[in-house]
Amino acid sequence: MRILHVAAELYPFVKTGGLGDVVAALPAALAARGEDVRLLLPGFPGFLAGIEGLETVCAVPAPAWAGEPVLQRGRVPGSGLVAYVLHAPALYDRPGHVYVSPDGRDWPDNHRRFALLGMAAAQVAAGLDPFWRPETVHAHDWHAALAPVYMATTDGAGVPSVLTIHNLAFQGLFPAHAFADLGLPIALFGMDGLEFWGRVSFMKGGLLFADRITTVSPTYAAEIVTPEHGMGLDGVLRARGSAVSGILNGVDYAVWDPAVDALLPAPYGPADLAGKARCKAALQVEMGLAADPDAFLLGAVTRLTGQKGFDLVLDAAPSLGGLGCQLAMLGSGEPALESGFARLARADGRRVAVRIGYDEALAHRIIAGADAMLVPSRFEPCGLTQLYAMRYGTPPIVRRTGGLADTVADARDAVGTGFLFDAIDPDAFLGAATRAALLRRDPSRWEAVVRAAMSADFSWSRAAERYADLYREIARPA
Repeated sequence: MRILHVAAELYPFVKTGGLGDVVAALPAALAARGEDVRLLLPGFPGFLAGIEGLETVCAVPAPAWAGEPVLQRGRVPGSGLVAYVLHAPALYDRPGHVYVSPDGRDWPDNHRRFALLGMAAAQVAAGLDPFWRPETVHAHDWHAALAPVYMATTDGAGVPSVLTIHNLAFQGLFPAHAFADLGLPIALFGMDGLEFWGRVSFMKGGLLFADRITTVSPTYAAEIVTPEHGMGLDGVLRARGSAVSGILNGVDYAVWDPAVDALLPAPYGPADLAGKARCKAALQVEMGLAADPDAFLLGAVTRLTGQKGFDLVLDAAPSLGGLGCQLAMLGSGEPALESGFARLARADGRRVAVRIGYDEALAHRIIAGADAMLVPSRFEPCGLTQLYAMRYGTPPIVRRTGGLADTVADARDAVGTGFLFDAIDPDAFLGAATRAALLRRDPSRWEAVVRAAMSADFSWSRAAERYADLYREIARPA
């Protein structure tokens, strides 16, 4: 099938979280099955510099505020996938973060920037490229959520659409006056359209108009139709009924495999864990921690937001020290959490090391060098960190929610791949961390958990098969 994936991120060119990893891996896994897959990306500088052999296909009809955008076509290095890049310098050629300005605030015209992405997707669906037209358009997250809306109101209506929710907490909400820039029928600004408590919601539009809605784990799909996790859109999702489903994300083991990871100081695998001990020793040196092979080294690679639950870790920190724990953290986010962990590091730098920001290579080294990985999320659509950690023999300590519940088996009595807790409570988190720390004191039982984690298979081939089946279910007769 001819499938167009529409997204704002693609690893390694533009990545702020797991979305970029998924968009790099899923289309490639589909192509490996024999599907004819292409990408549509906004013309961020990272894509213009990274996509090879870009050449102009045609102009893209657009409102005056978009300048004179053109559709370019090239190939993704490595995978060789064809990628369309929507070149619109007036909207995308900007310094700093792709979503926020250098002063840390959202770009005020983000509604235009990502409305244009949806418009272009609908036009490609309608045959903008005279030599290739998709049979399905797969939009990812709110940035692309208007694609199904524009398709339904233009010549692209003959092509079915899929919208994947990577995190419902991010919905693309804009002031009511932004609707005037979207070029949509005024009737769509209402309760049965994009209006959401007096604002414009890109995500709501996609949920209403996509033929199918997927999210990134079965448990999260069940959670988001409840008021607790639906972020105000649970009623819309319940109304879509069986059109909503969960397909578990996978891992690109070509990138995440300690046996071949060039970013690590030593390779290792389940049959020989000696390299992991060397990775731990090197990480302790790199992060300035005490060089103690017996310390229980906890790793964290995370956004420091309320969703991720690291306030529980802060509250439990004194007790973690009593368990002989060290902490190596890489992340950034809410100032209160950043400053809280920075205080811990200043108070005892031989036990706690914190790096604010993101560093892809350091993320690999923390996941490999830690004894256990912390993922104490309040909610987690899928989570990739725990999947990476399991492959690297670093059993994750997770809360039982969303994709964490779907992927981590509790290692009670040395059976399982990680350690789970339920309550959103520091004591509940500490209980799971204590179980992990105590189990590690029994090397044979601990290695059984490590090897079980490393043997778990979350390759993308299974998810690609599920998506291919979904595309065929909604395919329309020629």
